[in-house]
Amino acid sequence: MKSTKKIDMTNGNIMKLVVLFALPICVGNILQQLYSTVDTLVIGNFCGTQSLAAVGTSAMPVEMLLCIFLGLGTGVSILISQYTGRGDIKSLQKAVSTAVSFLYMCAVPISILGLFIGPLILKVMQTPADTWDYCVSYLQIIFLGTLGNMGYNMNAGILRGIGDSKSSLLFLVISCMVNIVLDLVFVAGFNMDVAGAALATTIAMFSSWIFSIIYIKKKYPELKITYLPQSLDKDILIDIVKVGLPLGLNNSIYSIGHILMQSLINAQGSVFMAACSVSGKVNGIANVAITSFSSAATTFAGQNLGAGKYDRLKKGSIQIPVFSGIVTCVGGILVTMVCRPILGFFTSDAAVLAMGVRYIRIVLPFTWTYAVFNGIICFVNGMGEVKYPTIVNMLMLWAVRIPCGYIIAYFIDGTYVMASFPISFAFGMFAMLAYYMTKRWKKKLIPDSIV
Repeated sequence: MKSTKKIDMTNGNIMKLVVLFALPICVGNILQQLYSTVDTLVIGNFCGTQSLAAVGTSAMPVEMLLCIFLGLGTGVSILISQYTGRGDIKSLQKAVSTAVSFLYMCAVPISILGLFIGPLILKVMQTPADTWDYCVSYLQIIFLGTLGNMGYNMNAGILRGIGDSKSSLLFLVISCMVNIVLDLVFVAGFNMDVAGAALATTIAMFSSWIFSIIYIKKKYPELKITYLPQSLDKDILIDIVKVGLPLGLNNSIYSIGHILMQSLINAQGSVFMAACSVSGKVNGIANVAITSFSSAATTFAGQNLGAGKYDRLKKGSIQIPVFSGIVTCVGGILVTMVCRPILGFFTSDAAVLAMGVRYIRIVLPFTWTYAVFNGIICFVNGMGEVKYPTIVNMLMLWAVRIPCGYIIAYFIDGTYVMASFPISFAFGMFAMLAYYMTKRWKKKLIPDSIV
């Protein structure tokens, strides 16, 4: 690769490289949080509590329908990181071409399906009548932006796979600025309520995706990325599906669980829904390091596995999750201490504020356990090992979080249902730490185990 922005994870100080790789993603995550937070801020200040609740609730159906593809997109990124480690340019080109074709094969049907399935999912989630019209309006417009959303995420994954984590930050800056300006125009200026926020987000997604293609064509012409699908390599597609489909199915099962959890939240009424919505934004801001270091872990594992650097794999498998946990712990404690004034930016409703503070104080101080868990799981996924993480993810959600949530809701107090999150995080962390003691992990560190 010709660009100096590419980071070679196979040589040099591990944590220095990881931090250099993670920092742009961290800033990008902040922008992504700002991207969705602006919707919440504008809606919270220019519209009502029902509109605020709708924005938070409507994300679930979108997540459910997109999650399988996003898992396959991660499969693309993992393969590209391994090809990069081997220096296999021809396979890189085939993977990029296949990814573009696969994008269109998935995005167009999902856009159409979402328009019909979205309202059905809202019914399953027990969406209150006073927020129903807002939720449906938001969903219908957001699903029109599916191609832009998927396209941006695919291209960002390609860049991360080759070791370039900085470029996607530029795409996010463009997207975020478009979203902020259009939010103010459509919602504050034209009084379009949640429909205006959704339209602003959709336009911003497409802007980011198109610009990412222009950028990759200019900076990485050897990848031969195109706007429209051209060729699809059968063997590469099989590899993508082999690695990415378990991740996508895992995400899908996880999303169904999220919907069940959201139904518990919705059952408490629009005030509690709004509180969880704004608290989720604050949590996201405090936890930007999690996905940053997890992305770095995936690329690090893929590149070093491809290069046969097994000693570095062993060291990185411990250092990256621990560092992510420490950073998240510090950030979580600091934000918890000042959560009330931060929540005040989103809403002035006293009841929503009180519930929001409760949510953050219960969840945020313990999210470091999720950081460690996610760091390990992404590292292991980067090596192409998806079976064990999938089982742990399913157990964490279906055997721990959901049962705990329903027990709390029906036998204690539904407004404390968020306590099931830290309980499940801790379970997931210990389960993934146990992976390092398995024969499967030891085999991964043996040179002839690579396939």
